[in-house]
Amino acid sequence: MAKVVGILGSPLTEGNTAILLHRALKGAEDAGCTVEEIDVVNLDFEACKEMFFCREHETCIMDDDMQQMYEKIKSADSIILATPVMTMGIPGKLKSFIDRFQVFFMAKYIRNCPLVEKERIGRRRGLFICISGMAVPEVFVGVRLTVQAFFDIIDCKYSDELLINDMDRIRDLSTRCDLLDAAYNKGLMLGRALSRKSDS
Repeated sequence: MAKVVGILGSPLTEGNTAILLHRALKGAEDAGCTVEEIDVVNLDFEACKEMFFCREHETCIMDDDMQQMYEKIKSADSIILATPVMTMGIPGKLKSFIDRFQVFFMAKYIRNCPLVEKERIGRRRGLFICISGMAVPEVFVGVRLTVQAFFDIIDCKYSDELLINDMDRIRDLSTRCDLLDAAYNKGLMLGRALSRKSDS
């Protein structure tokens, strides 16, 4: 079965962002995929120190939880990344998590030898889920650019998104079944697309 990995970038593992991610993962699971969630806030790792060990090697010289994350991301058939907007960007620990994927950047763009298997690259898709407290223009511009770059580095096509603003007013997602259904359906569509590729 195809595997979908969900990355939770919120510091709240039971907050609104987590609820949306869980709904999307449930959709992918109902489509026949196996799913796994990574809670970035619970990982033990340091920010990238630009030691450039990864320029010549397929891993990072820092031995921490990121070693396991590299393997999980390499073996995933698709990724769902969910995060809130914080100060017009993404939470600090999620940014540090993404920065540590210089391992993939160096392999792909410097050594011309991507870490993701060729046969897997063609079917990998990325779904981006993001919420913002404010309802202001361009609130998602910065976070989208960061996530697009991340998906590109890990050879996962940015294929869909669910962006929800005005959460300072909405606050409780349990009152918005339409948004919960939207997250579920995004995951379901992602999972069905993977299932079709697996059958072909």
